[in-house]
Amino acid sequence: MRESLTQIVYLSYILASVLFIFGLKMLSSPSTARKGNMVSAVGMLIAVLATLVHQDIIGYQFIIAGLLIGTAIGAIAASKVPMTSMPEFVALFNGFGGIASLLVGWAEYQRILTAGVDIPIATSLPIFLAILIGGVTFTGSLVAYGKLSERISGKPVLFGAQQVVNAVIMALVLVLGLMFVFRPETNYGSFIVVIILSGILGILATIPIGGADMPVVISLLNSYSGLAACAAGFVITNTVLIVSGSLVGASGIILTKIMCKAMNRSLTNVLFSGFGSVGSAKGADVQGEANPITPDDAYYVLESASSVLFVPGYGMAVAQAQHVVRELGEILEKNGAEVRFAIHPVAGRMPGHMNVLLAEANVPYEQLVEMDEVNPSIETVDVAIVIGANDVVNPAAREDESSPIYGMPIINVDHARTVFVLKRSLASGFAGVDNPLFFKPNTRMLFGDAKASIQALVTEFKES
Repeated sequence: MRESLTQIVYLSYILASVLFIFGLKMLSSPSTARKGNMVSAVGMLIAVLATLVHQDIIGYQFIIAGLLIGTAIGAIAASKVPMTSMPEFVALFNGFGGIASLLVGWAEYQRILTAGVDIPIATSLPIFLAILIGGVTFTGSLVAYGKLSERISGKPVLFGAQQVVNAVIMALVLVLGLMFVFRPETNYGSFIVVIILSGILGILATIPIGGADMPVVISLLNSYSGLAACAAGFVITNTVLIVSGSLVGASGIILTKIMCKAMNRSLTNVLFSGFGSVGSAKGADVQGEANPITPDDAYYVLESASSVLFVPGYGMAVAQAQHVVRELGEILEKNGAEVRFAIHPVAGRMPGHMNVLLAEANVPYEQLVEMDEVNPSIETVDVAIVIGANDVVNPAAREDESSPIYGMPIINVDHARTVFVLKRSLASGFAGVDNPLFFKPNTRMLFGDAKASIQALVTEFKES
């Protein structure tokens, strides 16, 4: 009977792994993303139920209590957290994944020690990796959360010999780790010190990263959380945890690479350059006179436009303007204009931030276009409407070799016939770099709250 149950459990793990793979594949397309999320969730449910049936559980009461508390916290958070806070919410998720893997490794180590049996290297090594990667992920994610929520400064924190300090800590971790891996029964002290140092290393590795690089950091920390889970899977010999952790780790690394390419920067540059620090290069002084425009005048330009390109950014999320943007897009379509939404890979504060916002507003998937798709024909666009985006449309990335963002691929909105920039002021973006787009002869600044400005344009069309 027990052997049959074990076979059923392992078959369930295989089924869960297959569902994870298919779900991940479906997440690559906006049209199937929701179904992919559901398929993956079903896979996780199967994996959890199979584990509860298979393992010798000491007390189900603790699991049920944790399930109820976790479900309540997750449900409240998911319903209460606004879309503007979703990036830091994701950062916290990554951190909790890391600390969970660390605790699994610690608990298994404690269990084996209590049993008084020898610990093979095949077990001690993944325990070390689980606590190291898990600790770095946890504290690094907390720092990312603080920067994204603006509870701490988004500017890089730099100090003398910073990389030397990090290297010394990492070397110490590796030395203590080797001592633990080869003699885990007598090196409990080394184990505890590794936990402490991994937390410190996570903080020191994240504080030098500027807020503008947070989308890359979030995807990297997501990868770390997957690798930590994979290591924890080896610790407890759980096949489905190894598979799911590997998938998350690999997909996170791939996404990180894609985002670095979109910024024309290497991962090393993102992690160690201190981009956006006070002492970093600011680029050439941007001078000129901005040309403001009122919603009334903007209406007349849009009313005669045959093609309109929306370029959303974090400002749209802050103003929660995605629904009125969709409404304006529908009105422009009925007026005979071709409407598209250009999405830069690093727009917003997390990977896919703008896609999530526009999907929430039910913007048709076919209207979403990538940067490489829209740039070759952008000269034919009558009006480009930039809503809260800044760095991803900054011409300095093309024109100013002294600019910190020089070489970064951008959406070339300044090549459109007319550009409307919706901002509250002429302040620089999250990267702290001035934007000459504001002073281009074909640019008009529509100052004010983005949602109110778009709503005013909607009202103009409805009353005309």
